Amino acid sequence: MSVGLTAPLAALEDVIFEEFEVERIHYEDGRYRKEPDCIPIITEISLKIFVNDEEIASMLCLNEHQEDLALGFLYSEGVIDSYDCVEDIRFNPAALAVHIRLASGSAVSRQESLRSITAGCGKCFTYINPQKYNQFKVVDSDITYPLGTVIGKMQDFRDASLVHKAIGGAHSLLFSTKEMDFFSEDIGRHNCFDKVIGMMLRQGKAHLAHDGVAYISGRVTSEIMTKAIRVGVPILVSKATPSTAAVKLANQYNITLLGYVSKDTGYIYSAPERLTD
Repeated sequence: MSVGLTAPLAALEDVIFEEFEVERIHYEDGRYRKEPDCIPIITEISLKIFVNDEEIASMLCLNEHQEDLALGFLYSEGVIDSYDCVEDIRFNPAALAVHIRLASGSAVSRQESLRSITAGCGKCFTYINPQKYNQFKVVDSDITYPLGTVIGKMQDFRDASLVHKAIGGAHSLLFSTKEMDFFSEDIGRHNCFDKVIGMMLRQGKAHLAHDGVAYISGRVTSEIMTKAIRVGVPILVSKATPSTAAVKLANQYNITLLGYVSKDTGYIYSAPERLTD
């Protein structure tokens, strides 16, 4: 039997998934059997980012929210400091490219090299670029959240990914503040984070990052942690494990980091004072 798709997802066929003929394995009458089936499989594209007509990055991602992804990526990497640095941005669907024109006075440093970024965790560096240290500040937010509220929201987050439920193969990220929520899905965890950062920049809501909680579906590596530090997220929650580098960065930059969070369990690795009883 084929996987059922909700109406909004069905409308995205040929954009974020394609149907494939497969053989489904099932167990019946004491033996494994095969039968024909048709299922959706998530699509990845190679998205190019051009800044002032120069290609500076190519990344594998889900074919949606391309401009937000490009904006968030440039902010995470320290190329821009706000949406005011951008004069124009547009996505070219034929070329699968986002073209960004920086405002007068903004430019890409010569140290910014062309990088090909995978859908997993492969980038050219995983720690903070020494040339960009001044753009990564210790998070000084004194916001607090009841631990029960954080755990409860994690349950809502786990149920929110329509793409993952219907197709599989997608990560997701929820940034929840007391004012509003931002949500994204992609084949890469880091792409999810950059998309949410891009959404906040475009909507003039980047300041909310200092008072919210970020929930991520996959493991927390140093790459993910540097994005949280850059935008100033005080609390980061994952249903999976953090790496040792991520824990060290969380302690160094005063981010409350939780891992292996489920219905009634989890671990707090740093800055527990932000979580109240």
